[in-house]
Amino acid sequence: MTMDHGAMAPAATARTPADKAFAASNEEMMKGMEVKPSGDPDRDFVAMMLPHHRGAVEMAKVELQYGKDPELRKLAADIVKAQAVEIAQMQAWQGKRGK
Repeated sequence: MTMDHGAMAPAATARTPADKAFAASNEEMMKGMEVKPSGDPDRDFVAMMLPHHRGAVEMAKVELQYGKDPELRKLAADIVKAQAVEIAQMQAWQGKRGK
């Protein structure tokens, strides 16, 4: 008698909307941080940190949308505010010096 091994396979893991949102923001962040070195550490720092900060903001927004823990929701809100200031600062630096 042959056994149907396909029937024994575990059910596919259900992915929640939060899982999908975290994965998408992480993927975008990691892709954005793939910067070819320019030889200028200041320029490279900003080029890599901008997508890193944007990724942090996106992940914090996922927490705000789906998270339940009040402490983590406050942390996420604080991250959105703080990172927005730093993103603006880095963009201003790029604007003054050119990308």
